[in-house]
Amino acid sequence: MPSFENILHPVTIAQVMIGFAATLGVDQDTCLQGTGINLNDLVDGEALITRGQEMRLIENLMLALPDDPALGFRLGQQYNLATFGIWGFALRTSRTLREAVTLAVRYLPLSTAYCRIVPVDEPGRFGIGMDAEPIPAHLRQFLRDRDMATGINLLKELSLSHMQLIGLEFRGPEFDAREVEQLCGFKARYHSDRNVILVRSADADRPLPTYDPHLVRMLDDQCRQRLQRLHTDDVAGQVRQQLLGSLGLVASLDEVARAVSMSPRSLRRRLDQEGTSFRALVEEERRQLALQMLDGSQMKLDELAIHLGYNDTASFTRAFRRWMGCSPGEYRQRQNQA
Repeated sequence: MPSFENILHPVTIAQVMIGFAATLGVDQDTCLQGTGINLNDLVDGEALITRGQEMRLIENLMLALPDDPALGFRLGQQYNLATFGIWGFALRTSRTLREAVTLAVRYLPLSTAYCRIVPVDEPGRFGIGMDAEPIPAHLRQFLRDRDMATGINLLKELSLSHMQLIGLEFRGPEFDAREVEQLCGFKARYHSDRNVILVRSADADRPLPTYDPHLVRMLDDQCRQRLQRLHTDDVAGQVRQQLLGSLGLVASLDEVARAVSMSPRSLRRRLDQEGTSFRALVEEERRQLALQMLDGSQMKLDELAIHLGYNDTASFTRAFRRWMGCSPGEYRQRQNQA
């Protein structure tokens, strides 16, 4: 992701996910496990959470519903312009779809998006491209599908149904063609070299019915001010991003310290001030990813151990027994039986 890792998110984003999970039989406690989000946060419309907390909530939802290939896409359909507060209002009052996309990208951290979003201009077509590569691998498809479905919803709402989608492309295999076709009205293209939502260029440049020239500049200023207020110095969240990103769970404290532009000593001190440690964060992420991979894949235990940064399967098994009170194989067997 671009450097949005240290941006706080409105708790309303989490509220939507928890409400969606409830419709699928997943309770609130399951969603919030390990997130550090409490009930007071959820009822406080002005509360903010870190991206790390949001990612943990997403992981919990994926663990609870591992057999739903369209889970991310269906979650994305729950978001609308009102969900995003000032950011959504600013899009609504933009002059054209093209200008709304430009504004959306400028203040992207105010949205739910994890994909890197870029405008796409082609002869006769305008689109929104979504690059999911910066997203941690185990969350990539889920968040790509969520971002794509959210984008489709917002496009339809901005045009008040006067704009037709003419193309939808996904990198990777088909995941639930019926769900996608029902939302778009046509079949998407899979195994493409990009993720993109396309409309006609003429539609992208047609004035939006909700355009308000008096509000455009004011809302732009408010988005800029809100973005500045949402920055946080949460070091634990930055470490999590490095562990889940390009450095991986095999990263040393020195490597992560360099990535976040700190000395190892300063990093230890800052984490201690936040009530955690580098080792605790690594263990927490290893545990969460291990549970997800055991639930949602048939990866062999020796491969999983290496993926999680362990030297051998025995070390992984000892750690897993400490976390869960059973071996990885026993845990997988119980989950399969359940």
